[in-house]
Amino acid sequence: MRKLCILLFIPIVISCAVKKVDLVVHHATIYTVDSGFSVAEAMAIDDGKIVAVGSNDAIMKKYSGREAIDAEGKIIYPGFIDAHAHFIGYGRSLFQVDLFGCNSWTEVLQRVKQFADKNPNEPWIRGRGWDQNKFPGKQFPTNDSLNLLFPNKPVVLGRVDGHAAVVNAKAIEMAGIRPGQTIVGGEIETRDGKLTGILIDNAESLVDNIIPKATKEDYEKWLVAAQRNCFAQGLTTIADCGIMHDEADIIDALHKDDKLQMRLYVMLSDTKANYDQYLAKGPYKTDKLFVKGFKLYGDGALGSRGACLLHPYSDKPGWSGFLLSAPGHFDSVANVLSKTDFQMCTHAIGDSGNRAILNTYAKYLGSGNDKRWRIEHAQVVNKNDFSLFGQYSIIPSVQPTHATSDMYWAGDRIGADRIKGAYAYKQLLQQNGWIPLGTDFPVEDISPFKTFLAAVVRKDASGFPANGFQIENALTREEAIRGMTIWAAKGGFLEKEVGSLEVGKKADFIMLDKDLMKVGEQEILNVKVMGTYVGGERVFGR
Repeated sequence: MRKLCILLFIPIVISCAVKKVDLVVHHATIYTVDSGFSVAEAMAIDDGKIVAVGSNDAIMKKYSGREAIDAEGKIIYPGFIDAHAHFIGYGRSLFQVDLFGCNSWTEVLQRVKQFADKNPNEPWIRGRGWDQNKFPGKQFPTNDSLNLLFPNKPVVLGRVDGHAAVVNAKAIEMAGIRPGQTIVGGEIETRDGKLTGILIDNAESLVDNIIPKATKEDYEKWLVAAQRNCFAQGLTTIADCGIMHDEADIIDALHKDDKLQMRLYVMLSDTKANYDQYLAKGPYKTDKLFVKGFKLYGDGALGSRGACLLHPYSDKPGWSGFLLSAPGHFDSVANVLSKTDFQMCTHAIGDSGNRAILNTYAKYLGSGNDKRWRIEHAQVVNKNDFSLFGQYSIIPSVQPTHATSDMYWAGDRIGADRIKGAYAYKQLLQQNGWIPLGTDFPVEDISPFKTFLAAVVRKDASGFPANGFQIENALTREEAIRGMTIWAAKGGFLEKEVGSLEVGKKADFIMLDKDLMKVGEQEILNVKVMGTYVGGERVFGR
């Protein structure tokens, strides 16, 4: 009888010792990106979350997966997080004229003509990506050729950074724009009394406001396409910076219909409609959507000379750029948001723009606060202003590829002295001890590997410059990985859910064929994503 009891007891012990879970990943090199940046071999996942991380022996003895992945030594990181991007804008751009990389205005015109021929029923022709700094002479184009090619159809072609556009005469006519017309925070370019078609910053809204609204079907098409490309790059969470409340509703509906799996941290645009919709009810949170920020624009971009500088541009004497709103506007919004749980996130490029926003934030933030108010880009900072980031716990949200895209002409814009305080990521990191990294796509490529390369090596995809651009501001490999994972999560108050592979967190991870912590710099852009997982479910790869 005693022997029978023992025999009956054995299978009970065995069944209790091995726990059934949804997924076990083993024989991997897992960078957990926890506080110690520890490396594990295996992890167990159940109900979309990580339940255990450890050695192969420890995990495989304790857990049995309904599905098991033998990683065969491959490298696993937390899913990459883009701390500053334009997810909707990127999706929209996939169905417009792609003007990125054009080396002349002639090439721009050729691409527009090809697009128009393939899409004859489009009522508007829209495109984005041109950069006059790549053209011979580096001057803004005029719309003369567009007017000849498209006399009866409106054309709007956005600059690479989204802070300027060239529009044709038909679009100008439809918008009712007149020579000599002015607008606060923008410029309508006129030469010899004639409109050139160049609209800078707030002037772009004159045409944007008359473009027919997109349908829900349009948004679904855009976002599903954007998601597919992002998952292929290992991105699992994205901060979409500056959208409307009804667009957030569309994202929410697509999540609920299982048509969209991408996690999104949303910053609402600085408009009365958004404040009216959200301030009273507070932030909105689901498993995959967090609406908690408001995105403001302090100034324009350096490339279009709309960034607000303390002293005139080195290549345009007498011109210092401009703020996009009166200083009182930023102060009033800061006053309101300081009494809420919403995050204030403000685009600031020039040293004057950064100073204005830093001082506005400082007025409402005490030292040691955890409001995590952000300055998006923090691109050119006066040497006397860096300390304000640390003193008031203001978070610089930066995009390393901006440095390697702008380095060819940024020195001409602001001179040898000011450039030393530009794209200064190491100096900015030192202020708070952490810094979220992003791309600002579609302004830059969506690739997080280009982010890593630019942050660590300070070179572009061609390996230029040989010794790196202002290499003293390079980040270490660990800092860059943290900036693309846990620090990016922290930038959106998501660090307790995603950004590292720890027990209790969502099982968002990627599998790579090479190790970013060890691969040679010339191989960084050749690293391939073998698989992308959101909540333990594969969304990319075999």
